[in-house]
Amino acid sequence: MAKLALVYGLRLLPADEMESFGDAGVRLKNGNDASVTMHVIEGSNEREIRNQLMTSLDAFFEFYPEL
Repeated sequence: MAKLALVYGLRLLPADEMESFGDAGVRLKNGNDASVTMHVIEGSNEREIRNQLMTSLDAFFEFYPEL
């Protein structure tokens, strides 16, 4: 299997101030474009957000059992 790269970005913003967001673009060396789906996790404190993030990250890797 090829070496993989996990592409991600994080930023905390006030939930009630967000209007919209879109996917992030990635250009591959072979000239193809890919996109990174953006996700929102809302919570009232650090622990709640962190727990949801870790659950989402664990679920992401379940999509790739060969890893």
